Amino acid sequence: MIILPYILGICLLSTTISMSLCLIRLIIGPSIVDRLLALDTLFLNTTGLIIILGIYWTTTYLFEGALLIAMLSFISTMALARYFTSGHVID
Repeated sequence: MIILPYILGICLLSTTISMSLCLIRLIIGPSIVDRLLALDTLFLNTTGLIIILGIYWTTTYLFEGALLIAMLSFISTMALARYFTSGHVID
């Protein structure tokens, strides 16, 4: 009996639930810091979801997309954090 598809299904379900909770926090977050952290966590969950789907579909093409999303999410989180703390992104 192969257990990997069942474990990946559980991972997909838990990641989807986590993404929906982050989306709720992003929409109704009481402060801008909560919304920024929810956005960063949503990007992290999206990267994890793409990796899980790449393993589930046994393809390597999705891993490059996950790497691209991870790099863009890091840069956008840093830019938003700098904008919210100082009011501008570039000096």
